[in-house]
This record gives sequence, structure tokens and C-alpha cells, in this order.
Amino acid sequence: MDGDDELALYGLVADRLKEAHRKVRALQVPEGEREALTRKLLVITAAAKHDLASAAQRLERLMEEIDGRRFPSA
Repeated sequence: MDGDDELALYGLVADRLKEAHRKVRALQVPEGEREALTRKLLVITAAAKHDLASAAQRLERLMEEIDGRRFPSA
């Protein structure tokens, strides 16, 4: 991946992380589930520093869970 592509992917992941955090805050779920989702987002954020492509995939799967209201138990 060249520098421009990687920079674009960083921007995309950053925007998606912001959107994911916003969605998690807005969810009407028990606090334990919200905390579990927030922890997942923090792990994905940390992973993006080392393996951006993998973090982007993990974030996409998490967004599908959030959008589909399919949360693994806390």
C-alpha cells in the first residue's frame, strides 16, 4: 500500500471510529453492553496503530453488529 492509499485508509478508519463511538453512545442498552462495545472500540483503535487493514476489517464487523443490534454478551 503506498503512502496516499494508507493515508486515505487512516482517514476512513478515523471517521468510522467516530461514527461507531457516536452510535454506541446513542444505543439504548444496559450499561454493561455499552461498556463492552466501548472496550472493543478502544481495542480496535489501538490495533489501528499496528495493523491498519486488520483494524479496518474488525471495525466493519463491529459496525455490522451495532447496526444489526447483534451484541455479544458482555
